[in-house]
Amino acid sequence: MHQLAVLSAAHGHTRGYLKAIKEREDLAPAIIWDDMEERGQRFVEEYGGTYSNDLDAVLARDDVEGFIICSENTRHLPLLRAAIPVGKPIFCEKPIATTTDETSEALALMREYKTTVHMGYFQPFAAGLQGVINYVNSGALGQITHARFRNAHAAALEERFSTPDRIWFSNPELAGGGAFMDMGTHAVHMLRTLLGPVKEVFATINNVSGIYSDVDDNGLGLLRFENGCLGTVEASWVQRGGPKGLEIMGRDAVLYEDAEKGYLVAASRDEAVPVAVGEAKPTRVDRLIAAIEGTISAEELEADLRCAVDAVAIMAACYESNESGTWVSVQDLYGQRSSVGN
Repeated sequence: MHQLAVLSAAHGHTRGYLKAIKEREDLAPAIIWDDMEERGQRFVEEYGGTYSNDLDAVLARDDVEGFIICSENTRHLPLLRAAIPVGKPIFCEKPIATTTDETSEALALMREYKTTVHMGYFQPFAAGLQGVINYVNSGALGQITHARFRNAHAAALEERFSTPDRIWFSNPELAGGGAFMDMGTHAVHMLRTLLGPVKEVFATINNVSGIYSDVDDNGLGLLRFENGCLGTVEASWVQRGGPKGLEIMGRDAVLYEDAEKGYLVAASRDEAVPVAVGEAKPTRVDRLIAAIEGTISAEELEADLRCAVDAVAIMAACYESNESGTWVSVQDLYGQRSSVGN
């Protein structure tokens, strides 16, 4: 029976992770530390486990085998500083940090203490997208010229962040950004996973609804990859419905996501055919248990970390581009990419 500790219950996904823990027979109810005692106690009442207001005591427990960090975005680093030296696997909500300087510090700590850390990205590990990754890597699309990923919902229009637990999403000092930080990081991570490192970006990010006006609720970024491909990422809290998902254009064929049929590929006027589904990989809580049990390779975790670190640099470059109105070099902004894996 594995024992996990949740460090902060601030993130909206905390409830899902606690539910996943409760449903696994090999996991004991979680220990929850939270700086808001009422919130921590409320989650314990709902999902079982134990609440503690003593972070050092939770980190020092011998029976705890791994940590889940679900704090506000800008409070990831203080918790990583505390948890990484313990040396036990960590699942940290995305993004790992909101600035490249903070990411560099977290990465240096991981290397020093040889601690495994993975983030709350989940899309690339689903069976369907594993099939897409296999198809792209096969070269069957021909030279890839451009790609797009749209990640959007109606959180602002539906005022989902107006509760005491979630109001921090609208506070730039705690969230580090708005919809583009929240949703765009998934899109950036997905294209980075599929197409490799990004050379430079151009972005426009703003608030179009007037809701949660201290942060952005909509954004678009152009990514020029080192392989010459051009990518577009779109992120929004103001999309009621309509198309979302992935498109990849190659010289020989196009791969795209259909809401009902899944991932399809078509060449010229040929009828679209399904992309073969791949083998799903563990993600989020399951990935943490795999890291604890040693059933996931160091190489896979390293590749995961490389993409997550790059995602922070790409996002930071997008926000800088929005301010400057110019293309911004990711490599100039963040020179740590080549050091990941050293």
